[in-house]
Amino acid sequence: MSANQFADSLHDVFSTFGPIHLKRMFGGHGVFSQGKMFALVVSDQLYIKVDAGMKQALEERGYSPFTYVRQGKTIALSYMEAPEEIYDDPDDACDWARQAYAAALAGK
Repeated sequence: MSANQFADSLHDVFSTFGPIHLKRMFGGHGVFSQGKMFALVVSDQLYIKVDAGMKQALEERGYSPFTYVRQGKTIALSYMEAPEEIYDDPDDACDWARQAYAAALAGK
C-alpha cells in the first residue's frame, strides 16, 4: 500500500468518528477534523495528538512519539504512534480520535 493509499484508508478507519480531511505536510499528511489537526501520517505510520495522560498510557504500551531531526537535534512532537486496535475496531478508532481531537483543541 502506498503512502497516499494508507492516508486515504483513514477515511474508513475514522468513519465512526466523522469526516476527516487530509492535507499534505511534513513529508506526509495531516489528518484534520473541523479544521483541527488531530493526527499525522508519515511513512505509512499514523501518529495521534496526545496530552500527558495519553502519552504516558501509550508509552507504557511500547508506542513511540513522532520525532524528526533538525540541525542535528532530535525533536519530539506531541504525537504518538497510534495503537494497532485503531485499524481493527471502529469504536476504538472513534474513541482514540475523540481523545486526540480533544488534545488538539486543548493544545496551542
